[in-house]
Amino acid sequence: MSIMEIRNAPAHIIKITHPAVNKIAELLAKENDNQLALRIAVKPGGCSGMSYEIYFDAETNPDDHQISLGTIKVRIDPTSANHLAGATLNYKDGLQDAGFSIDNPNAQSSCGCGASFS
Repeated sequence: MSIMEIRNAPAHIIKITHPAVNKIAELLAKENDNQLALRIAVKPGGCSGMSYEIYFDAETNPDDHQISLGTIKVRIDPTSANHLAGATLNYKDGLQDAGFSIDNPNAQSSCGCGASFS
C-alpha cells in the first residue's frame, strides 16, 4: 500500500493512500463542481464516543487546514485535526470491507463496526 503524505499540512495531520486519492478524484469528477473538497471530520457520537465523517463540502472555514493533492482538496477543521494526527485514510474496493476507512493510532478503542472510536 503506497501512501501520499500530506507535507503542507501542520504536523502531517493525515496520510492518504493512493487508492483513496484515486477514488476521491473519481467521485469529485462525477460531481463536476470545482468548489467541492473532501472534508474529514471527527464528531461526538457513535457507540465508542467519537465518529468519523467523510463527505464532500463546498464550505471553507477560515481556520480549516486545506490540503491539495493533485486535483483534489481535503479540508479538516482544527479540532478534528487533533484527533486525526498521524492517521491514514484508505480506500478498499472488494466484496468485504469496501469503502473508505481511517486507521487512527490515536484511537484507544473502537466499536466492532469500526465507525466510532474513543
